[in-house]
Amino acid sequence: MDPSSSTFSRELLHVFWHEGMLSHDAGTGIFDTGQDPGFLEVLEKHPENSDRVKNMVSILRKGPISPYIFWHSGRPAQISELLSFHTSEYIGELIQADKEGGKELCSGTFLNRGSWGACLLAAGTTLEAMKYVLDGHGKLAYALVRPPGHHAQPSRADGYCFLNNAGLAVQLALDSGCQKVVVIDVDVHYGNGTAEGFYRSNRVLTISLHMNHGSWGPSHPQSGDIDEAGEGDGFGYNLNIPLPNGTGDEGYVYAMNKLVVPAVQEFKPGVVILVVGQDSSAATVDLIWTLG
Repeated sequence: MDPSSSTFSRELLHVFWHEGMLSHDAGTGIFDTGQDPGFLEVLEKHPENSDRVKNMVSILRKGPISPYIFWHSGRPAQISELLSFHTSEYIGELIQADKEGGKELCSGTFLNRGSWGACLLAAGTTLEAMKYVLDGHGKLAYALVRPPGHHAQPSRADGYCFLNNAGLAVQLALDSGCQKVVVIDVDVHYGNGTAEGFYRSNRVLTISLHMNHGSWGPSHPQSGDIDEAGEGDGFGYNLNIPLPNGTGDEGYVYAMNKLVVPAVQEFKPGVVILVVGQDSSAATVDLIWTLG
């Protein structure tokens, strides 16, 4: 059965993945510092490491929903594609850091040898997933990618993120003729990079559910508070939902039903992008789909 032309394929979860993304190694140390204090026998892996993604691939290949998954290979993004969201100066900084063998771009965010290739694969694989949906081949696509992206802003890295994969997918949808796009970001941390990229746009509704953590420094000046609602034409199109520590399923269901769903229904998007962090749940995914 041809998955690209079958009616059945529209009911599958189309997973886009490339094992080259495992080449990103953020190093070892104490949590995300990359530092060796000199008295530990075993240093910790950086929290954004390849093992968790290997397990996600294994779960999808061997778990109970494996019969409903069709796998697609990812591909590296072109530099020209990155410029749809990021500034040329920032992309130049990343390329130079790669040529020099690596750099800590901000606290805890290390671009090492092999990282840039993984970044390009993460971005390109996400774009392939979006294109698959935009071309009408399926309604539900999952870009299983790393390094993550939702903290990466147009001109800076942040929070283990270098390229904003979701932001690139949003821009591809807009450039392909979609009039309105919604991004729903569920993570312990504010999806500040994606919000920043579309903060002045009324064509993109960015919604973020996150812990009420505030700003954490120069790389993350945004607070994630409810008063960060967008600017200019984008005022009212950035919806922040900071949640109390320890919020469980009932709290998320309430926030979704009372805030997220009504906002999405009123906005009437053509495409919805879910960016679901790995730190807020034991089993999460990043999904892209079009609304019927």
